Amino acid sequence: MSGARLGRVLALAAASSLVLAACAGGGGGGEAGGDVTSVKIGFMGDLTGENAAIVIPPRNGAVMAVEEYNAKNPKVKIELVQYDSQGKADQATSLITKAITQDKIVGLIGPAFSGESKAIGGQLEEGKIPSISPSATNPDLAKNNWTYWHRVVANDSDQGPGIADFLVKAKSPKKAFVLSDDQEYSVGLADAVAKSFEGAGVTVERDKFAKDASDYSSTVTKVAAANPDVIVFGGYYAQAGRLLKQLRDGGVKTIFASGDGSLDQQLVSGAGAEAAEGAVLACPCNIPTSDVTGALKTFFDNYKKSANVDPAIYATEGYDAATGFIKAVEAGNTTGEKINEFLKTVSFEGVSKPIKFKANGEPENNAIFIYQVVAGKVKLLGAAEEAKLEG
Repeated sequence: MSGARLGRVLALAAASSLVLAACAGGGGGGEAGGDVTSVKIGFMGDLTGENAAIVIPPRNGAVMAVEEYNAKNPKVKIELVQYDSQGKADQATSLITKAITQDKIVGLIGPAFSGESKAIGGQLEEGKIPSISPSATNPDLAKNNWTYWHRVVANDSDQGPGIADFLVKAKSPKKAFVLSDDQEYSVGLADAVAKSFEGAGVTVERDKFAKDASDYSSTVTKVAAANPDVIVFGGYYAQAGRLLKQLRDGGVKTIFASGDGSLDQQLVSGAGAEAAEGAVLACPCNIPTSDVTGALKTFFDNYKKSANVDPAIYATEGYDAATGFIKAVEAGNTTGEKINEFLKTVSFEGVSKPIKFKANGEPENNAIFIYQVVAGKVKLLGAAEEAKLEG
C-alpha cells in the first residue's frame, strides 16, 4: 500500500474506538430468538501506528463483509466496533477491558499482531469472547490452551521454513544471517527461519536489536564481517526499511528477505527503491490483483469500491475472519459461548482459502506465498514450492 493510499485510509481510523456499521435496537450477548436485534463484533489492531498499513487492509475487508451482511437486512445485525491498539500490548489490554465490560462485544476480529494477541488472550478466555486473528502468526499463540482463540493464517512455524526452504532452493547458501528486533512476532519468525536453515545444513549467525532503535550500525558491522550468502529479518516493514537502507549504505549487497510483516510498499519507500530492489518477502497470504478471476475478482472489485484502494496484505483474511462470525450469527448464535461452539465446526470456502479450524484454533490450510521487489514494486512470484526469483 502506498503512502498516499495509507493517508486516505488512516483518516478513517482516527478514533481508537469507532462503530462503523450503524445498527438498530437490541444489544449483544442475548440468546437468539429473543429480543436481540444486533450484536457487536470488535476489530483490534494497529490503525494509526507505524505498521498500520498491515492492519488497515484486513480492517477494510472486515468492514466490507459486515456491510454486505447488514445490507441483506438480517434478523440480527452486526455492529463492527474498531479498537486502535497501535500494535501495543498495553493499549490492547486496556481496550479489550472496555470492549468486554462496556461495549459488550461477543467476538473479536484480531488482534492483528502477535504481541497484543499474547497480552489479551487470557482476558478473552476469561470473558468467553471468541477471537479470529487475520494476521497474528507467532506459533506459541496456539500453545496457551486457549479455547476461544483462532486465526485464519499459517503460523511462523510454516512461514519460517517457507522462507528458508525457498532461499535454499533459489540460492544454495552456505551461511545465513538471521536478524530480529525484540517484538514477539519478530523473534518468533527469526527463530523459525534459523531453525529451518540449520536443518538444511546452512550455518546461521544471529543478531537482535531494539524495536525503537534507529541506528543499526552495530548489526550492519556484524553482518558485513560474517559475509553471509543470505540475510533474513523477522519483523515489520517500519524496521525492515531502515535496516535494509543501512545495510546497503554499509556496503552489504547480500540478498535480503523478510516475512509478512514487511510485505508492504512502504518497505520500498523506507529503504529506498535502489536498496529494496530484489528483496524477497514471504506471506501466508495471496493478495488478489486486477487480473484475477472468479471469486477473487469479485472480491477485488467489491473491495476497491468499498475501500477506494486495491486489496493489500491480509485484506482477504480480514474478510474471511469476519465471515466466520457472520455465519455464526446467521445460524442463530448471539453469545460468545454459542459463537465459539459454532466456530469449532465451521467450514466454508473463504476468499483467501478454505476456512476450517483445528482443535487448537489453527487453520487447516497453511499455504505460503513468495513476493519480490521488482522495479520498485512488490510482485507476487507464486506459491513457495513453485516460485522463481527474478533478476
